[in-house]
Amino acid sequence: MSLQEILDHRRAVRHFDPNKPLYSTVVKKCIEQATLAPTSSNLQLWEAYHVTDKKVLEKLAPACLNQLTARSAQQIVVFVTRQDLYKKHAQATLAFEKENINKYSPTEKKEKRIKKLELYYAKVMPFLYSRCFGLWGLVRKGLAQTIGLFRPIIRQVSEGDMRVSVHKSCALAVQTFMLAMSEAGYDTCPLEGFDSLLVKKALNLPYNTEINMVITCGVRMPDGVWGDRYRRPFEETYHLV
Repeated sequence: MSLQEILDHRRAVRHFDPNKPLYSTVVKKCIEQATLAPTSSNLQLWEAYHVTDKKVLEKLAPACLNQLTARSAQQIVVFVTRQDLYKKHAQATLAFEKENINKYSPTEKKEKRIKKLELYYAKVMPFLYSRCFGLWGLVRKGLAQTIGLFRPIIRQVSEGDMRVSVHKSCALAVQTFMLAMSEAGYDTCPLEGFDSLLVKKALNLPYNTEINMVITCGVRMPDGVWGDRYRRPFEETYHLV
């Protein structure tokens, strides 16, 4: 399918056909494709929990407020953010990029580029992503506002801002997953209507995880009614500057 066909096919499906098979291997491949989505500083602070076990699915349905899409889903993928893993991911990204520099950079530029990466991933990232009851965010915010008096700087650096950034990166992976599922001929529905505590309990998730989105998966019922999509007029959305 072309991108336009994939976008036209993708709908938020509320009722899945119990008689149409959904192959776990294909869903897993779509999650793998989602890992190619961009994330802020390439930290990839998200994980996907692919639920196929019927007992767990039965626990997730009431956690998703007993919506029909959750009750009829053959499989569910829960995307979660893992800001608590920022140190581990920063170290891994740094190691990978240093190897890239050693492989592909001109000899005379290697040392400078590696030092720049070490500063970014070993010091700047831990400073930005660390949490301390909002206090570190206030320090970062004050510092950014002060520096911003003299030159352009990123100002969204509070603990709340960084949490939003992590969720935005995860949402890019979610959209990539749903488009991959659409290309495979499967259907999905992104849910934000859920009890996050019950979802985390059903999946035995660590305390520090946050639920970004619950994606129900299956094949739409053949007798569903698919009318035109409502979208705001493009002229109100698009602004040429």
